[in-house]
Amino acid sequence: MKIAVYGASGFTGRLVVAELAHRGIGAVLVGRDAERLQRVADAEVRQAPLEHAALVRAFRGCAAVINCAGPFSLLGEPVLRAADAASCHYVDIAGEQTYLARLFEGPGPDVSAVPGVNDDGLPSDLLAHLVAGRVGSVRELVIGLDLVRGGGAPSRGTLRSALANLDTFTAGGLGYADGRWDPDLPARRTTMAFLGAAVPVVKFPLPAVVTVPHHVAAGRVEGVARPELVAGFAGVTPELVEQLPEGPAESHRRAGRWIIAVEAVGDEGRARGVVHGADTYGTTAVTAVEAARRLVADGAAPGLLAPAQAFDAADFLAFLETRGVTVDGVRPPRSRSSSAGPRDRT
Repeated sequence: MKIAVYGASGFTGRLVVAELAHRGIGAVLVGRDAERLQRVADAEVRQAPLEHAALVRAFRGCAAVINCAGPFSLLGEPVLRAADAASCHYVDIAGEQTYLARLFEGPGPDVSAVPGVNDDGLPSDLLAHLVAGRVGSVRELVIGLDLVRGGGAPSRGTLRSALANLDTFTAGGLGYADGRWDPDLPARRTTMAFLGAAVPVVKFPLPAVVTVPHHVAAGRVEGVARPELVAGFAGVTPELVEQLPEGPAESHRRAGRWIIAVEAVGDEGRARGVVHGADTYGTTAVTAVEAARRLVADGAAPGLLAPAQAFDAADFLAFLETRGVTVDGVRPPRSRSSSAGPRDRT
């Protein structure tokens, strides 16, 4: 199995390449600067500009593509279309809600493609699927994110993506109600408990607000986060991005924590689940590699898929528990060596 990594010389791209090596999976490093790619790892390098034919040639012979190059609102779709033309399954690490919404509104690829596979997007989507399954007909689903930085700033790639989507972050992004996504839908939730007492939260453009309604028939879905997180994105400037290091030091990464809480209300009561862990960037690398591996090894339906449409939700969360993630409120079974294969997408 060979997996291509586009944007392998970036901060998270290098972590993805290291995770592939750790898992014993062959990596093909693809990007515009061959010299930079050669410094990443002792792996095959294929130079390619952001041009369709060149990318297709670079991806040929690979089983899947992991796209780590943002902003995805600019760079995501060209890489996805090239992966599709090269018959490669596709995952990316996008956290950009408007990009994900645009993908799901457009024509689907012939391969299996799961965008938004990162420390936030995939666990929140899978957890929401399991929590929603405990309340019958879902009237309301709330997904909350809390980030505790370990002293380091976000990576430049994260901040460049934030700059490209600044209006979305400051306005709170999409909410879902009555069968449609609405940027003007205000969040009802003003407080939420994560791992302790309830804290103030505000509307936030979480990827799962886009993906969850594709597999959960919910009357309403909203994403929230602490106000401090919104304020942090609002203060990003191009000058700030260039002044920061490419990414946080490993000690800072491991000292930080991410927490996702999901609460559902339905005709059979209420349910809640929490998933949390350390090192957002390291978790993103683990998640992206495992998602690509499962698409290749186990298969999934063709087209644009939410994580819970492509993977068995409980089994994938159980795998993440073997890599230091904690899941509370829903008990996934012990992870198998591979996923259960394509799941029923009703």
